[in-house]
Amino acid sequence: MSTMTNASDLLAPDTAMGAVTLRVGDLDGMIAYYRDAVTLDVIAQHGDSAVLGRGGVPAMILQHAPELKNPEPRAAGLFHTAILFESEAALAAAVYSVATRFPQSFTGSSDHLVSKAFYFNDPENNGVELYWDRDRTEWSWTHGQIEMSTLFLDPNAFLQQNLTQEIVDDPRVGGASIGHVHLSVGDVAQARDFYVDKLGFEVTTTYGPSALFVSAGGYHHHMAMNVWNSLGAGRRQQTLGLGQVEIVLPDAAELGATDERLRHFGLQTANDGRSVTVADPWDNTILLRPATP
Repeated sequence: MSTMTNASDLLAPDTAMGAVTLRVGDLDGMIAYYRDAVTLDVIAQHGDSAVLGRGGVPAMILQHAPELKNPEPRAAGLFHTAILFESEAALAAAVYSVATRFPQSFTGSSDHLVSKAFYFNDPENNGVELYWDRDRTEWSWTHGQIEMSTLFLDPNAFLQQNLTQEIVDDPRVGGASIGHVHLSVGDVAQARDFYVDKLGFEVTTTYGPSALFVSAGGYHHHMAMNVWNSLGAGRRQQTLGLGQVEIVLPDAAELGATDERLRHFGLQTANDGRSVTVADPWDNTILLRPATP
């Protein structure tokens, strides 16, 4: 699905996304949003941080950083965190929960052909996507690129078709995990150089010079980068918002190979024996870890 052919240059096909870390000003308020509205469970909470997810699998890590300021409007950083639900019913339960508790946070909905998605902003203006994937057999590829679109999706009709009183009463239906992470960057060509040519994702689709979608193993996208609000943005300052994006590799051998590849390209990595961190060109921190030690 990209022009790269050497498997050693690619991330493993069963690579997945891990937890997204946000630096937040109001820890209690943000916990309430992701717990009570998005319907994630609090897995752990220690002092200035909280881990939320489903089934014991972390999805969001919130770190209290009240001393930091909000990012500039056109800065690089997080565009949205996308939480993937196992079924349309589970997605409907979460969408209804957020819309009921935080009605002003809804920003739109779309049928993307590969998925159905609903968009919100959390209380600190971080973008949030809640979505469900159609089966891969229903996805279409043309000349190596996934066919995605932005079709109208009526949120009320979706809820009427998929919501039951049972899941309104108990909205934590099935699993939920980070499906993809979408970043605001300063330059798409630079993003491609880092995320595809060096880190080893494959391109799944592009929108001219304004957006790039990439994945491992033929997923529609694990990450995306766009310049819609951030064209020309430079390296990020330490602000509220995105702290870290986690990518989960299948095992320690893949982690070692990826670290070696990044260093081969002259990138500075930090390897503590359990994970590898590297900064992208806008100083977004990418943490790579193995699914199994």
